[in-house]
Amino acid sequence: MTANEKTLNTFTTRVRQMILNYKEVKKENNDLYAMVDARDAEIKRLQQQLSQAQSDYNSLKMAKMLTITDGDMESAQKRMAKLIRDVNKCITLLGEK
Repeated sequence: MTANEKTLNTFTTRVRQMILNYKEVKKENNDLYAMVDARDAEIKRLQQQLSQAQSDYNSLKMAKMLTITDGDMESAQKRMAKLIRDVNKCITLLGEK
């Protein structure tokens, strides 16, 4: 084997190694792009879910503010009755003088 043939064989071997390495890197790159696309889709889905949950929470908060339970109504009526009694006492005291 001459020096030129040996150099040519070495060059051919290196080129084949580079081609194999390129194919591996290209496959890995495609796999990584697929993973990024999957993550982007997952992020978009989670953002939509979060937005829906925030909207639901705000609706529930508004509904809670508008709801009056019987207990709240009774306590409001008791406070109002006490205020009326206090006002009547004050009127009576002012009328005595």
